[in-house]
Amino acid sequence: MSNTNPNAILVLEDGHVFYGQAFGKIGTTSGEICFNTGMTGYQEVFTDPSYYGQVLIMNSVHIGNYGVKEADVESSSVKIRGLIGRNLEEKFSRFQANAALSDYLVQNNIVAIEGIDTRALVAHIRQRGAMNCIISSEGKTPDELKAALNDVPNMDGLELASAVSTLAPYYRGNPASPKRVAVLDFGIKQNILSCLVGRGIYAKVFPANTGLAELLDFEPDGFFISNGPGDPAALSQAIETIKLITEQNKPIFGICLGHQLLALAHGIPTFKMHHGHRGLNHPVKNLLTGKSEITTQNHGFGVDPEAIKNAQNIEITHVNLNDDSIEGIRIKDKPFFSVQYHPEATPGPHDSRYLFDHFMALMQAQN
Repeated sequence: MSNTNPNAILVLEDGHVFYGQAFGKIGTTSGEICFNTGMTGYQEVFTDPSYYGQVLIMNSVHIGNYGVKEADVESSSVKIRGLIGRNLEEKFSRFQANAALSDYLVQNNIVAIEGIDTRALVAHIRQRGAMNCIISSEGKTPDELKAALNDVPNMDGLELASAVSTLAPYYRGNPASPKRVAVLDFGIKQNILSCLVGRGIYAKVFPANTGLAELLDFEPDGFFISNGPGDPAALSQAIETIKLITEQNKPIFGICLGHQLLALAHGIPTFKMHHGHRGLNHPVKNLLTGKSEITTQNHGFGVDPEAIKNAQNIEITHVNLNDDSIEGIRIKDKPFFSVQYHPEATPGPHDSRYLFDHFMALMQAQN
């Protein structure tokens, strides 16, 4: 935190204005405002493609105090649109770090604001719900920024996965591995791939718009549907492809956006949540085992619980212990399952990594 940084302004869609100091790139940025409740793991969070299009509030008081490290990333670049913090730190204590947070944000063209009462701001978002916002450190007035907010698209109905998906297929793992998995990339985190490869899987990662024929050319033993940003209902082509994938009767595992897409492919709609779940401390109950897990989450949409009540072949497997929202489903007569949260958990506890073992077991059972 530096007292010499220029002033910055944060304006919310509902007209609220907050004043602070600039951090990172000097400029103006906008997107849907959201908050993360985690105390650590900010670099992994910033590089998570599921945050594309969003301005992020970090709820911890100090962000940047252990710097940044090249290895602590989930994608090739920072994916958030902007950053809001109480104290964003230029100095860091971790000797393994490669750079300060301020330099990292400048390199990745990220506009940020610090000196904000983030507790009050998070409480406001929890009460009023998700909305767009704009940050500027270019001397613009609140009225100018309010006018600019009118041009910011609403997340509801917005397709963003194509902006973060790979442009060309690539491979992960050993070609001699016993199982092959076709991965549909809607913004996949790299540690999801590491969890797959670590269980003896050879993965081919495909662009989000890949059709069934190209997926089948890989001769996969199973299919993985990844996380990603935006409104799942806007991915009509992907939903149709997943419907065709289900006809192959091979194991399917979906995470986050992939969970929502699996539900949509089975006729279960999704909805925009009031303010979403984001952080590494969300309690979830596994209804099949009766055990609870502390999970990592990042989503602003959910699967409609009322529609699932009328679905004969879908079983709810996991629920959120804070609000009873759906956190996992399985198709009763097929080897298909998905979870709303992130079992790879980077950052976060590893309570849920057994789900990757379950996916492997489903593929082995088909021999």
